[in-house]
Amino acid sequence: MEIFKIVKDTNPNLRKRCEPIELPLSDEIKQTLCDMIEYLRLSQDEEFTKSHPSVKPGVGLAAPQIGINKQMLAIYYQDDDGKHHEFALVNPRIISESVKQAYLENGEGCLSVEKDHPGYVYRAYKVTVRAYDALQEKTIEHTFIGYPSMIVQHEIDHLKGVLFYDHIDKKNPFKQINGSIAL
Repeated sequence: MEIFKIVKDTNPNLRKRCEPIELPLSDEIKQTLCDMIEYLRLSQDEEFTKSHPSVKPGVGLAAPQIGINKQMLAIYYQDDDGKHHEFALVNPRIISESVKQAYLENGEGCLSVEKDHPGYVYRAYKVTVRAYDALQEKTIEHTFIGYPSMIVQHEIDHLKGVLFYDHIDKKNPFKQINGSIAL
């Protein structure tokens, strides 16, 4: 497993739109996606991060964050029931989203962003994504709700060269949107 050097937001490459990936996937792309999921899994392991202090805990990783300008991302998180979920998505597209908005009460973070950016990032509470899932080796449509919806939207933004703090209201960073859900 490769310990990736995470590209920081000071690097202009993080602001570039990523290129689509041709199917079928090459062995190299498959391996990179597997390494990205393993990186996230290990980043959430306290023992591992003690011996690798440069690795920060993460739930999502987009290819541009590891220096690859391609439309692919990995997600690895644990739900409230303790079940782990993992996705290795290629060419993801949001095909529908809820009108209802949500935000993370403690604000969003990012492996590529070291500076603090206080404020709320409003995103759709529920999104349906169509993508090629490298783990299932097929095109899927998956609906993400709540926290997982925040994760996938954050990672898809990376593929468009958008960072989470771009969404924060500059004049009123903690502005409340009526009917939105704090997560």
